[in-house]
Amino acid sequence: MKGVCVGISGINATDNPGPGVAVARGLRDALPGLPLVGLSYDVHDPGNYLTDLFKNSFLMPYPTHGWTELRGALDRVQSKTGMNVLIPCLDVELPLLIRHQADLAKRGIRTLLPTEEQFDLRSKDRLAALAKKIGCRYPRTVVVHGIDELLQRLRTDMPLPAIVKGKYYKAYTVYNLDAAAMKGAEIASEWGYPLLLQSPVPGAELNLMGLSDAKGKLRGRVVIKKQLTTHLGKVWTAVTIHDPEIERLSERFCRVTKWRGPFELECIRAKDGLYLIEINPRFPAWVHFATGAGVNLPRQMLELIMDGRCATQDEYAAGKFCVRQTSEFVTDLSYFENLLSKGNREGT
Repeated sequence: MKGVCVGISGINATDNPGPGVAVARGLRDALPGLPLVGLSYDVHDPGNYLTDLFKNSFLMPYPTHGWTELRGALDRVQSKTGMNVLIPCLDVELPLLIRHQADLAKRGIRTLLPTEEQFDLRSKDRLAALAKKIGCRYPRTVVVHGIDELLQRLRTDMPLPAIVKGKYYKAYTVYNLDAAAMKGAEIASEWGYPLLLQSPVPGAELNLMGLSDAKGKLRGRVVIKKQLTTHLGKVWTAVTIHDPEIERLSERFCRVTKWRGPFELECIRAKDGLYLIEINPRFPAWVHFATGAGVNLPRQMLELIMDGRCATQDEYAAGKFCVRQTSEFVTDLSYFENLLSKGNREGT
């Protein structure tokens, strides 16, 4: 694709990896010469130093700083790199970018984002209603706005063990009130309130990653079964499967919400059926597993952004096995210094 430069956020790749590096790998596999730019919120993000993936990387202001500051940073990136496509990969930045996607378009930066209404429909505190609308079971869940309320609900009508969840990130299974208070406070200190209390559902963890076009038509998907997870519930090993029920659920989700862009359905296959647990409004960190299995959704998303269309890609082999590994690489300290002093890796 000539004249295209893609900015990708979420390039942290530690024990709780963001999707950005995996998205970049998918685009690099499909389009080796495509210029990619990393957008980072932390100088220590490993993606900042992956010179084989990103021609440059830039430190960005946190979304909490507001649109004016973020817009200025995007303008600087665009002036230095020619970035004209943006693929945001973190939940916390999406509300601001969704709200101002028309401004992005005026500045020559293309995206494929849901509307504010679509984004809010799948928020954790409204997911029970959406699950009912698309015909899927949902675990018993209550929303709390403080630690005192959390403990009161656990004492009265939410039996232990329970899962304490943040609105954006993190979830912990707790077995007593002390642990519930500690984990709830930990999540709230990082992501704020409300918190959610949810009854655990025993069963196999199934995840479906999909891509929906601007009209709510599913253009690609892959289903995996988690085999082993980290302490944060992230995939360590997984296998591709075909599951008609979750596949039909993804079609209903796209049709009912008219979703725009990538998404992930997190479900549990229990004895009494399929339960919807979460809907993530962006690519998951395991997106490159799907690419390796034959469904390159980052490439399809770029085609939708640039051309408004892409072929449907949902055929893949079941039984492909994904193993996440840790590795180290050595780079030059000047990159770190440039990020700190000049705000970008190459020091431009």
